[in-house]
Amino acid sequence: MKLHNLTPSDGSLGREKRIGRGEGSGHGGTSTRGHKGAQSRSGYSRKKGFEGGQMPLQRRLPKFGFNNINRVEYKALNISTIQALSEKLGTTTLTLDTLIEAGLISKNDRVKILGNGPITAKLDVTAHAFSKSAIEQIEAQQGKATII
Repeated sequence: MKLHNLTPSDGSLGREKRIGRGEGSGHGGTSTRGHKGAQSRSGYSRKKGFEGGQMPLQRRLPKFGFNNINRVEYKALNISTIQALSEKLGTTTLTLDTLIEAGLISKNDRVKILGNGPITAKLDVTAHAFSKSAIEQIEAQQGKATII
């Protein structure tokens, strides 16, 4: 430890000026609140999204459309992707765990297999949903499409 390394400890260098403690504090009179208006009153709290009386943004923007709360989102994977993955891994059975390990989906995704692209090998695929063309292509190669 040397003299140029020394610093005062936290909180030892005075304190902030105390508000509302008379004229001698330097913050007397209105106690830094200004004159009149809602913010000068005790108990005031600004509502979320309040813009000083101006029409708030959430009321200025147009609302349209419909969001179905029961919608089920699927992560779409094409047959060509599944085919390439099976060739890369050297396996004919593809489950959700295999797809997660390969990094194609995350563990909370629901998966739908689509029929885009060629398939040349017999595959046993497990997923949440399949398109009609995907099932036809898989079964044409004597594979199996299992819905969870």
